[in-house]
Amino acid sequence: MDRRKFILNASLATAGMGLGIHTGNAAVRQEAAPGKRVGIIGLDTSHSMAFTKGLNDAASELSNSGYRITAAYPYGSTIEISTSRIPGYIKQIQPYGVKIVDSIRALLAEVDYVLLETNDGNPRFTQAKEVIDAGKPIFIDKPVAASLEDVQKIYQLAEKRKVPVFSTSSLRYMSTIQDAINGKIGKILGADTYSPATLEPHHPDLFWYGIHGVESLVALMGVGCKEVSRIHTEGTDIVVGTWADGRIGTFRGTRTGKHTYGGTAYGEKGDLTLGPYNGYDTLLSKIVEFFDSGQSPVDANETLEIYRFMTAADLSKARGGAKVALSELG
Repeated sequence: MDRRKFILNASLATAGMGLGIHTGNAAVRQEAAPGKRVGIIGLDTSHSMAFTKGLNDAASELSNSGYRITAAYPYGSTIEISTSRIPGYIKQIQPYGVKIVDSIRALLAEVDYVLLETNDGNPRFTQAKEVIDAGKPIFIDKPVAASLEDVQKIYQLAEKRKVPVFSTSSLRYMSTIQDAINGKIGKILGADTYSPATLEPHHPDLFWYGIHGVESLVALMGVGCKEVSRIHTEGTDIVVGTWADGRIGTFRGTRTGKHTYGGTAYGEKGDLTLGPYNGYDTLLSKIVEFFDSGQSPVDANETLEIYRFMTAADLSKARGGAKVALSELG
């Protein structure tokens, strides 16, 4: 028997459930509104559970949207720290009325929209291609993929097929970052952001976790970063970006001490301290808006710039901290 099917069947047996929808939890809204069935690819991250609770739990305000997680394909990741979580998340998600399926193809037959949650960015292009080819709007959790080339291929395919794609870190929607973007301190003259930047050997350095702080920086500064340089030590990264208009933004990625998120935005009317992190609810509300409208809240060019910024930072590291122009990356 295929190892994935063995794990799947064992998890279902332990939970005492079949593949059908479980209806024993009175706190769970059971049915999706017509055309609002949402599927998850990847039950190896806490994000999958957070989004399921947000849409399927009757106590959640967003459950009034009519969208429901109705099916999930648990697999995709090849990273042990992620795959080891799958049996537990299968058990946790089923009381929310979620059907477990054994392939992406089977998932696509059951849903209208997809959340691509696989923690591992390496299979993301193959996974996303299957969804895009089926014409289903897709939210892709960070990272979009484990290489700039695959990120570009996903967005090119989505544009060709005219399929809506949305990707972001939830850090973009910290209330203070949104306040700065929306003009609270006037024009943003520069910004410093920080976040954990733990490393994973199968991903470019900042793609795995540093993306949170990098996305915060690009969200504040906007597109137009011209060049990047990076200082790297075992415990810390400092990445300095120079924008075409002369503004400077910095990202500090940490691998020691307490993991926190924040920074400072510098504006014409004063400075604004960024933080604290607000959790997933605002992001999920943006995903619902994306499903409703078919329009990504984040422009594709901005998302692509985030990945060029991080790729340029890797090149700078390889070149001993030398400046790298984003124009090198196409």
